[in-house]
Amino acid sequence: MTTESIDQATTVTWESVLDELRERRSEFHALRYVPRDFVDKLIALGVYRAAAPARFGGEPMSPAEFIRTVERISRVDGSTGWVVAFSTALTYLGALPLETQAEIYRDGPDVVFAGGLFPLVPAEETDAGFLVNGTWKFASGCMAADWIGVGLVDPEGGGLPRVAVLPADQVEITDNWNVDGMVASGSFDTKVHDVEVAREWTFLRGSATNIDEPLYRYPPIGFQAQMHASIGLGVAQAALDQVRQAGSRRGVTGAPPQGARAYFRIDVAKAYVRLNAARSFFIETADRVWASVCAGDEVTPQQIADIRLSAVYVADVAAQTVHDIAAVSGSGIISDGHPLQVIRRDAQVPQLHATLSHAMYDAGGAVLLGQQPDIPFS
Repeated sequence: MTTESIDQATTVTWESVLDELRERRSEFHALRYVPRDFVDKLIALGVYRAAAPARFGGEPMSPAEFIRTVERISRVDGSTGWVVAFSTALTYLGALPLETQAEIYRDGPDVVFAGGLFPLVPAEETDAGFLVNGTWKFASGCMAADWIGVGLVDPEGGGLPRVAVLPADQVEITDNWNVDGMVASGSFDTKVHDVEVAREWTFLRGSATNIDEPLYRYPPIGFQAQMHASIGLGVAQAALDQVRQAGSRRGVTGAPPQGARAYFRIDVAKAYVRLNAARSFFIETADRVWASVCAGDEVTPQQIADIRLSAVYVADVAAQTVHDIAAVSGSGIISDGHPLQVIRRDAQVPQLHATLSHAMYDAGGAVLLGQQPDIPFS
């Protein structure tokens, strides 16, 4: 934790940070990223040490606690929730040698890591490691990062990407993030030119961890799927918040307020029930697998299937919830200034992430039927 963050810790509360986010989210959207000064407020709340190893001073959260944290932030702003969700990518770094991790955490556990691994690029092997050159996409949160990961082709990796971890000042960020969903996620391209990265600063994503702690034994890619689904969950909750506030709107001349119309009340009620039913399965799965991991049990294929299926399902239901609410909310929502407009644009983005693609239904179905999935599934 930086000196500034320590000073903030005495005054920063969740309520004050979320209030500031409400005030500044338009600023972040104009910038197209969440700036470091606001990330430091989240650091002061302990968010960025919550996925760091306890052996290096971290204070790990359970997956269900992380889900609620990301949901809470995304309910105010999806883009900021997206950035915070990637704080959990520290679990990937558990595959690095312990000496390397000790260097990463030398100033404490409050480390901001970002990474855009694709497209994978070949790297020239050297005596010490790899000579890295290339351009990568979607490095969410990179503008506030201390360390940035990039993806390399590894002919001996069995299809797994090799991740090279570099100090942020060795990585060039290209100002090209131009989208209409999750606008402030700052998922810019990154570039590296002729930087030699020692082998001990690289790892195969998905390989065995060197940290024997529960969060690091939890399925790492499934964990990331849960984090992305949590963003959609928070955004959908924001849509329900908006519709409660908009119930007095009339819209149609001579008609009763929206909240007094049967079709409006029915659709809102159905959306509310569907979202919370999916949320319950989602969080219950996280809690159940976490309890198993904490007991020292090996994670089973069925548990992995439950993690992935509950995540992809809640992402789908969240996106559909926003769509259904928008459909009965009247023409006023087409205005750029309408709160539902940003929510609508954000809602589909988690659903499009690779960890939440509909291929996960096929893979999960294979496990349920006692078959091997056709894609990597962990």
